[in-house]
Amino acid sequence: MITPHRLAVRAAERVWRSLRGKAQWRVLWLRHATFMIGVTGAVFDSRGRVLLLRHRFWAGCPWGPPSGYVERGETFEETLQREVREETGLELTDVRHRFDRSGFRLRVEVYLSGRLVSDGPLRLEEDEILEARFFELDELPPDLRPIHRDLIHQAHADLTS
Repeated sequence: MITPHRLAVRAAERVWRSLRGKAQWRVLWLRHATFMIGVTGAVFDSRGRVLLLRHRFWAGCPWGPPSGYVERGETFEETLQREVREETGLELTDVRHRFDRSGFRLRVEVYLSGRLVSDGPLRLEEDEILEARFFELDELPPDLRPIHRDLIHQAHADLTS
C-alpha cells in the first residue's frame, strides 16, 4: 500500500528531476544556509617561531595568527597565502589543512599552517594590523584564544617531527 508520505516523496522526485541544473542549484541555495568561510593559519619562520599579529579590530584577545575570509574562487590555501602577503608582505609555502570548525550561525572556520618562504622584513597593513612578532612556543601571549593555541601547538609538533 502506498502511503500519503510515499506519494509526496514520489511527487517531489518528479518535480526535482524536471528542474535540471541551474534551477536545482537555486532551490538548494534558497533551502540551505549561506555563510562565510574564515581561514586562520599558524605561520612559522625558519627557526620554528610562530608569527602572531596584534589585530586592530579584535576585542579581548588582540593577538592571533594571520586570518581572513575566503574570496570567491579561492582555495583555503590561497586565502591564507593572500592574507599573509596583504597583512605582512611575507610569502608562504607548504600550506597544509589542519582542521575545521562549524556550528556558527553564519560562518565556517578553516585552520591551516604554513612556513615562510624566507625570513624577510615585515611590511604591516596598518589599517588592520597594529603589530607583528615572532614568538617561541613558550612565549605565546597569555590571552591568545584557546583554538589558536591548539592550532599552533599541533602544527609545530608536525613541523618538528
